Amino acid sequence: MNFDCSADIILQDERTLLRPLTAADYPHLLPIALSDEKLLQYSPMPIYSEELLKQYIETAIIERQKQQRYTFIIFDKRAAQYAGSTSFLNISNKDQRLEIGATWLGKPFQQTGLNRHNKYLMLQYAFEQLDFERVDFKTDERNTASRTAIEKIGGQYEGILRSHTVMYDGFRRNTVYYSILRDEWPAIKPLLR
Repeated sequence: MNFDCSADIILQDERTLLRPLTAADYPHLLPIALSDEKLLQYSPMPIYSEELLKQYIETAIIERQKQQRYTFIIFDKRAAQYAGSTSFLNISNKDQRLEIGATWLGKPFQQTGLNRHNKYLMLQYAFEQLDFERVDFKTDERNTASRTAIEKIGGQYEGILRSHTVMYDGFRRNTVYYSILRDEWPAIKPLLR
């Protein structure tokens, strides 16, 4: 099955709801964006001001229209609050692969198990609905929290691309790559539930 960026994809379980990000979600995410200037310190695109968050959302919407990225807003059902955002990126139907990333959660939602639920639903969609062969993850080499989270959900370390991505402050980061393959999913799946 091909990934269709024009479809309205809803992923949910008892803990989380992922739905397509829209411009109307700006007020839901603004308090999170303004609460911590360093929330996306390892991301090429910061969100810590009203203008930066608007640009982030506009870019996500444009990239969805271009079939490059599919961004979700995250709703924590337990807290009954919007918690952040996550995306499918670098989607290649031809190669049957995509990336899960551009994930950020407000501090109150970090280390609560919410991200694990989100990743489970996204991996399940990639491997069981799309029947894709590979899911990529990548992060800044310095982002130890993200690296640990990827490894905890079964991401296999593949290597470091040096001087790979220019950050918003001009710094050139080294990017660490991980992946999960379709034949690894059956063993990983029960560990995420």
